[in-house]
Amino acid sequence: MPSIKEIQEDIIDEFSMFEDWEERYQYMIDLGKTLPLIDEQYKTDDHIIKGCQSKVWVHAQMDEDKVAFTADSDAIITKGIIAILIRVFSNQHPKDIIEADTDFIDKIGLKEHLSPTRANGLVSMIKQLKMYAIAYQTQLK
Repeated sequence: MPSIKEIQEDIIDEFSMFEDWEERYQYMIDLGKTLPLIDEQYKTDDHIIKGCQSKVWVHAQMDEDKVAFTADSDAIITKGIIAILIRVFSNQHPKDIIEADTDFIDKIGLKEHLSPTRANGLVSMIKQLKMYAIAYQTQLK
């Protein structure tokens, strides 16, 4: 399994292949279609990420000693954003998720091309994924 850093580097490389943000948005929409979808039973208020403009549901579970995430969103761009984050953080050790740097988001220019409310949602998504990792890290001790 590649490390978080390696996955982030792959994403930076992929985004650098596109000339403009129209193409990058389309790529994010396509990534959203590959998202490991959350089971319908987890599409509840308990699994909604607070602070997002659109609805984003995330479910986390431990799979051996790694955190596996599934998600969904009712908006195509947001679905692409959470797909990127899940690609980076899913199937990683809780400690690695907690300590992970997310500067790859700036390197691909994502935050600067999002509306302020979507950018806030992005921060909320990262925070929530890390909170799940913290909860599981605590259980491992």
